Amino acid sequence: MNPETLRAVVDCLIPSDDFPGAYEAGVCDYLERLLQTDLANEAEFFHAGIDAIEAEALVRFDTPFAKLSPTEQSSLLAAIEVGKVETSWSVPPSRFFEMLVNTTIEGYYSEPQQGGNRGAISWVMTGFEELSDS
Repeated sequence: MNPETLRAVVDCLIPSDDFPGAYEAGVCDYLERLLQTDLANEAEFFHAGIDAIEAEALVRFDTPFAKLSPTEQSSLLAAIEVGKVETSWSVPPSRFFEMLVNTTIEGYYSEPQQGGNRGAISWVMTGFEELSDS
């Protein structure tokens, strides 16, 4: 699994705006920990899905996913979400997409001690916690 692809995918799902995007908020760290513990039995499935996203990008655009424009990345993920893929996937694309979205959201909004939501930034964003000056 290419870490640059994973970073670009999670940042496409939760991009930065006034607040950090998924990568900066620690989602990749969260996913790495999750795939080594609670979802260890799904790690191969997850890695195959990320590799398949990269293959789709190369077939459709002749460019790695991380180098695609935000519009191209979004359109590719939207196609994968509904199973409209052009390459052979070893995992069901729509099932993988559901897992990808759910685990990315978990990592962004989870308890910071679980490895994501670095600095409780999503809690600050939602008003759950106030930003400290320290």
